[in-house]
Amino acid sequence: MVAHFRMSDLGALSYYLGIEVRQEKEVLSLDQNAYASKLLERSGMAKCKPYVTPMEERLKLTKASTTAKVDATLYRSIVGGLRYLVHTRPDIAFVVGYVSRFMEDHREDHWATVKRLLCYIKGIVDQVIVFS
Repeated sequence: MVAHFRMSDLGALSYYLGIEVRQEKEVLSLDQNAYASKLLERSGMAKCKPYVTPMEERLKLTKASTTAKVDATLYRSIVGGLRYLVHTRPDIAFVVGYVSRFMEDHREDHWATVKRLLCYIKGIVDQVIVFS
């Protein structure tokens, strides 16, 4: 028995998995502004002061940290959200990869780095990636 599938034209793509897509004559732009704003709200950082850099210069984090442990669910949830945000924010890829190393045993200094990154995102929340 052969299954028959029908394709229908749903028009131009405008939204896909949290990524807003705008297609113009010779330009395609992608953004996750709404997703980034929701991530800031979820983390309690929506009203933070924006930073101009995503991470402190020469920051050294270690798995042997002795600072206090932080809420595992919150840390993993926010870092997971940041990993998804990298799709349209390649400028945060290094820091997200760095804080992802501490998913098993995350401490206060690791969380402080995540919060710093969220403050950076607050300052760039309206940026868009453009392909011409």
